[in-house]
Amino acid sequence: MTTAKRQVDMTSGSITKHIILFAIPLLLGNAFQLLYNTVDTWVVGNFVSDEAYSAVGSVGPIINMLIGFFSGLASGAGVVISQYFGAGKRDKVGVASHTSVVMTLVMCLLFTAVGVLGTPLFLRLMDTPEAVFPEAERYLTIYFAGISGLLLYNIGAGILRAIGDSRRPFYFLVVSALLNTVLDLVFVINFGMGVEGVAYATIISQGASAVLVFITLFVTELPIRLTLSGMKPDMKVLGKIIGVGIPAAIQMAITSFSNIFVQGYINHFGKMAMGAWTTFHKLDQFLLLPMQTISIAATTFVGQNIGAGQHERAKRGVRTSLLLSIISSAVIMIPLFIFAPEACAFFNDSPEIVSIAIKVVYWVTPMYLVCCYNQVMAAAMRGEGNSKVPMIIMITSFVGVRQLYLFIMANFISNTFIPIVYAMPVGWIAATLMLFVYTRFNKKEKKSLVD
Repeated sequence: MTTAKRQVDMTSGSITKHIILFAIPLLLGNAFQLLYNTVDTWVVGNFVSDEAYSAVGSVGPIINMLIGFFSGLASGAGVVISQYFGAGKRDKVGVASHTSVVMTLVMCLLFTAVGVLGTPLFLRLMDTPEAVFPEAERYLTIYFAGISGLLLYNIGAGILRAIGDSRRPFYFLVVSALLNTVLDLVFVINFGMGVEGVAYATIISQGASAVLVFITLFVTELPIRLTLSGMKPDMKVLGKIIGVGIPAAIQMAITSFSNIFVQGYINHFGKMAMGAWTTFHKLDQFLLLPMQTISIAATTFVGQNIGAGQHERAKRGVRTSLLLSIISSAVIMIPLFIFAPEACAFFNDSPEIVSIAIKVVYWVTPMYLVCCYNQVMAAAMRGEGNSKVPMIIMITSFVGVRQLYLFIMANFISNTFIPIVYAMPVGWIAATLMLFVYTRFNKKEKKSLVD
C-alpha cells in the first residue's frame, strides 16, 4: 500500500463507506485486543483454579479505571490530530503527534507507580474475598509493572487512526494476541506459573505491539512521523489535547471507579457469583465491540469534518454511525442468545457458574441496543471537541444513578444477584435519555478547535 493510501481523508466521498472501511480493521483489532484477557481467563479457568479464575476476572474494574483515564486523555489527542488533518494543517499534525507521545511517556511513569502501589487499596475497596485476594494482588502487581506497553500502543494506534489508518494497528494487535496466546499456554501449562504466568504473557505481548507501532511512526513518510529531535511538547497544542481529553479521562476513570463498588456488591454473593459475573464480563466485552468500534470511527469522522468546516456532513456521519451500531450489535446478540449455555461454559464449565451466567445473559443483553445511542453520541460530541457534556452525563448516569439504584435495591427492595447486576443497564438507560434530551434541544454548532 502506498503512503497516500495509509491516510484516509473522510471529508469527501461516501459516508457509509468511510465509516465501514475504517471500522472493520478497528473491530477486528479490538477483538484481538480482547483476546488478551479472554485467553487469560480461559487458561486460568481451565488449568489453574476457581479462585484464580475469579481473581483474574474480578480485577477488570481496577484495570479499567486507570486505563480508562488514559484512554480518555488519549482521545483528546486523537480529536486534535484529526481536526488538524481535516483542516489540511500537516505541520500541526506532526506537532500534535509529538506532543501526544511526550505526554504518554510521563503518564507511563505515573500509572506504573499508582498501579503497583495502589493495588492492595483498590482490592480492599472492592471488598475482595480473602480466598481470592492473593491471586488478584499478584496478577495486578505484575500487570501494572508492565503497563507502559499498553499505554504506548494505545497512543500510537490513536495517532494512526486520527488520520484514518485503522489497518496497521489491527495488524499489530494480531501479532500481539497470537504471542499472548502462545505465552499463556507455555507459562501456565508447561511452566506451571499460574496467574503470574498469565500476567507476564500479557505485558510481554502488549510491549511487542508498542514496539511495532512506534517503529511505524518513526519510519512513515506521513505527517505523523516521529523524530527524536521533535520530542518536545507544544504547550498550546497540549492545552487543546487536555481540554478535550481531561473531561473524557475523568468520565472514564470515575465510571470505572464506580464499577469497583458494583463489583463489591457482587462479591458479597460469593465466588460462584463472582465467577458468573467474570464469565458475563468476557461476553460483555464482545457485545460492546461493535458500538465502541463504530463510536471511535464516528469520533475520527466528526473530527476531520469539523476541522474542514463541514458541519452538516459531520451530522450525517453521526446518524449513519448510530444505525450501523444498532444493526451490528443486534447481529452479535442473536447468536449469543441461542448459544448462551455453550458461550458461558467456554470460560468455566462449573455448572453453578454457568447457570448464573446464563441468567445474566438473558436479562441484561437486550439493553445493549439502548447503549448504542449513548456510546455513539458521546463519541461524536468528543469528535467535535465537546467532551464536557458527555462527561457530566456519563458520570451522572454511570455513577450517580447506578449507585443510587444499587443502594435502594440492596437495602430496600431485593438484594439478590440479578436485580443487583441490572445496575449496569439502568445506567445505560439514564445516559441515553439525558443525551437524547441534550442533543434534541442544543442545536448550536461547535467551533473547530483548529480555527
